[in-house]
Amino acid sequence: MGKLTWFGHATLGLETCGFKLLIDPFFSGNPVATTRADEVEADFILVSHGHSDHVGDAVAIAKRTGAMVISNHEIATWFSKQGLQKVHGQHLGGGFKHPFGYLKLTLALHGSQLPDGSYGGNPCGFLLSTNDDRKIYLAQDTGLFGDMKMIGEENLDLAVIPIGDNYTMGPDDALRAVKMLQPKTVVPIHYNTFDLLNQDADAWARHVEEATASTVVVLKPGDSFEF
Repeated sequence: MGKLTWFGHATLGLETCGFKLLIDPFFSGNPVATTRADEVEADFILVSHGHSDHVGDAVAIAKRTGAMVISNHEIATWFSKQGLQKVHGQHLGGGFKHPFGYLKLTLALHGSQLPDGSYGGNPCGFLLSTNDDRKIYLAQDTGLFGDMKMIGEENLDLAVIPIGDNYTMGPDDALRAVKMLQPKTVVPIHYNTFDLLNQDADAWARHVEEATASTVVVLKPGDSFEF
């Protein structure tokens, strides 16, 4: 069994095979977060790109918990300069067998400037093959791209994709993404954090389930589901 928690925006908690992963930990300043940064635990922290609403509280949480931070090479190097000792850099298309499973960085169509204005390398998503043979795709911040069809060939158990529009895919492109990814279950993220990202996730879920074989799980910030 695995467990996914949505903390709001693109911040996720993923528990798999005894490990706790935290993805894009934006708690401080997140207007919809119901959890504080000092309340979460993590063995590993995954950061998809350099924007402040994704780097978020990663440094403080990593220092408190001793978690290893995983990101692209440029961001991993930046975290080292922030005083973190446990960092692991990868790059697009590259995979590595971590204790929690085999993690590959995927393409993402987005930006990646770090909070201090320095270069954050290429943004990414995450394709995880867990130790119990589940396939999980965390798209994080991205627009629609055709190679999602190849990611869908992985026989995904779970896909997490943005629907907020403006900065990422909107509902229409997110539906197209589901058609290419063909996951058993899909969870929408990166919406309703700010007025600019307001979407009706329940309406989107109905459209997806009418048009695809995927089951949609709509979470409220702080909610979890097991898969």
